[in-house]
Amino acid sequence: MDDVIVVGAGVIGLTTAVMLAERDADVRVWSREEAAPTASEVSGGLCWPYRIEPQERAVEWAERSFRNFAWLAEQPARTGVRLVRGTLEDDAGDSVPDAWHSLIGNPPRTPLVDMQTYLRYLRGRLAAAGGRVEQRGITSLDEAAAEAPVVVNCTGLGARELAGDTGMQPVRGQIVVVENPGIDEWFLASRTDSGDPQTTYLLPQPYGLLLGGTADEDAEDLTPDPAVTEAIVRRCSRFRPEVADARIIEERVGLRPYRPRVRLERQELPGGATCVHNYGHGGAGVTVSWGCALDVLRLLDGA
Repeated sequence: MDDVIVVGAGVIGLTTAVMLAERDADVRVWSREEAAPTASEVSGGLCWPYRIEPQERAVEWAERSFRNFAWLAEQPARTGVRLVRGTLEDDAGDSVPDAWHSLIGNPPRTPLVDMQTYLRYLRGRLAAAGGRVEQRGITSLDEAAAEAPVVVNCTGLGARELAGDTGMQPVRGQIVVVENPGIDEWFLASRTDSGDPQTTYLLPQPYGLLLGGTADEDAEDLTPDPAVTEAIVRRCSRFRPEVADARIIEERVGLRPYRPRVRLERQELPGGATCVHNYGHGGAGVTVSWGCALDVLRLLDGA
């Protein structure tokens, strides 16, 4: 593992690169120029095994990641990570295994991540370990394999082209950031006005209160829809009426890289390089990032 190229600079790619670099690998992260906003960049940052399969593996990865986030939460201004109490309404927690509920406790307390701060932190930590991020777009993993004996594919939706993976599916998410009227705990519910099983959530971040959300399958339009924004605010105000008149600061749209099963496996490429695929984490990339990165190392070690 002396020379490694990690393709993809979202939270999965950066976390994997940090762990490799801190194990003395010479790591380069390749990131596309002018990349469209990823799920990492616009994520609400609540650690929760959402839209990821298989759930049992996801909870294992999340449990490993939880320990890292708890440590990072000791320096929230630097890392962007806090441990925050919250409330689950309706059947919002029924879709995840009991092990996750045991981990976060009752009342639940889980990491809540300011992603802008956190991604900067990961880049800084990578640089401190001797790694670097390079702006480079590629059309084939063979291009990376030509320059390093080890390639880690963390391209998310980009795996549709780079790995020929037709199982990748975009799940569009729109969220709204408003001025926080004084809410300091997160809230998660599955009930909506129409009975549509969209998840409703309120996440207090340092920059404002984040309201969500949507999960539109096979939709890739990154333009915020004003009607959706209105619907999100209306849904959230049913649970917390004070957000109804809160000033809107920002609207965000991102694409969750969903796959029926996360691809985390080793492959020997035709030219002799080793590739580990680490993508397809749906709406839980942040949540499982450290656990998946550890499995990448194990696969490269032959474990």
